Amino acid sequence: MQPLPVAFEIGSTIALLLVLVFDILLVVKRPHVPSMKEASLWVGFYVALALAFAGVLFVIGDATHGSEFIAGWLTEYSLSIDNLFVFVIIMSRFGVPRRYQQEVLMFGILVALALRGVFILLGAQILERWSFVFYLFGAYLVYTAIKQAFGSEDEGEGEDNGFIRMLRRRVRMTDQFDGSRLRTTIDGQRYWTPMLMVFLAIGTTDLLFAFDSIPAIFGITQNAFLVFATNVFALMGLRQLYFLLGGLLDKLEYLKYGIAFILGFIGVKLVLHAMHVNELPFVNGGEPIAWAPDISTVASLVVIVASMGVATVASLIKVRRDRLAAGEDLPHPGAAER
Repeated sequence: MQPLPVAFEIGSTIALLLVLVFDILLVVKRPHVPSMKEASLWVGFYVALALAFAGVLFVIGDATHGSEFIAGWLTEYSLSIDNLFVFVIIMSRFGVPRRYQQEVLMFGILVALALRGVFILLGAQILERWSFVFYLFGAYLVYTAIKQAFGSEDEGEGEDNGFIRMLRRRVRMTDQFDGSRLRTTIDGQRYWTPMLMVFLAIGTTDLLFAFDSIPAIFGITQNAFLVFATNVFALMGLRQLYFLLGGLLDKLEYLKYGIAFILGFIGVKLVLHAMHVNELPFVNGGEPIAWAPDISTVASLVVIVASMGVATVASLIKVRRDRLAAGEDLPHPGAAER
C-alpha cells in the first residue's frame, strides 16, 4: 500500500478539525433541541461527508486505503452508537434537562476525541516497536465481546463509579442545575452543580470506551492517519444522532450482540495478524506462523455491515412483535366493516 501524500494528510486533518469547530459553534450560538428533520439532515450530511472522503481515498490512494477507511469508520461508528447508550443512561440518572443535553453531548464528544487521539499516538508507537501487543489487543477485544454479549444488562448502569461516589461525599453540591454552569451561588455560598458530576461521568465513560475503540480500529488498519480520520468521522454527527434516535436506542435490544460480534471478530483478526508477525520466542520458536489465515479488509467490511444489519433488523422485528403482543398495532374494532 502506497503512503498517502503528506500534504493531503495535513490538509484533511485541518479540514476535519474545522468541521468539528463549526459543530461546536452551532451549539454555542444556537443552543436548542434539534427537530427530527434537522437531526436527520445533519446525520445524513456527516455520513455523506464520510463516504465522499472514502471516495477521495480511493482516487488519491488506492482500494486498500478506501476499504480500510470504510471498514474502520463503520466499526468506530457502531462503537460510538454503543457509547450513546451510556450517555442516555448518564443523563437520565442525573436528570439533565433536555435543553442542556447538547452541551453535555458536545463535551463528551470532545473528550472522546482527545482521549482517542492520545491513545492513537501511543498505540501506533507501541505496535511499531512491539508486535506482540497484537496478541494482547486481540485477547482484550475477545474478552470485551464476551462480557458485552453475556454480561448483565444492568451491570454498572444503576450505580456511579467509585470516583463519582467519592466526590458526592466530599464536594458541596446543589441538587439543582443552573443552566450548563458548573458553579452556582446560593445565599452567598458557592456550590457545584450536578453538571460537574455529569461531565465527570461522561469523561470517565469516554476513557473506558477508548480502551475498546482503539484496539478495534488497529485491527482494521495500522495507518495512524486513517485511524484518526475514522474516529473523527465516527464522532461527527453523534450529537445529532442522539436526538434522531431518541427513545429508539433502548429498543434496539440486539444491537449489543452485533457490536459484541464485531469486537470478537476483530479480536480474532488481531490474534491471527500477531501470528503472521510473531516474534515471541516461546511461540513457534519466534518465527511467523505462516499457516494462520489472513482476513482481508473486504471480508472485515462484509462482517461489520452484516453484523450491524442483522442486529438492527432483529431488534426492530422484536419491537414490532412486542407492540403486536401488547395490542398497540391491532386494527380498531369495527374497522373492517367501515
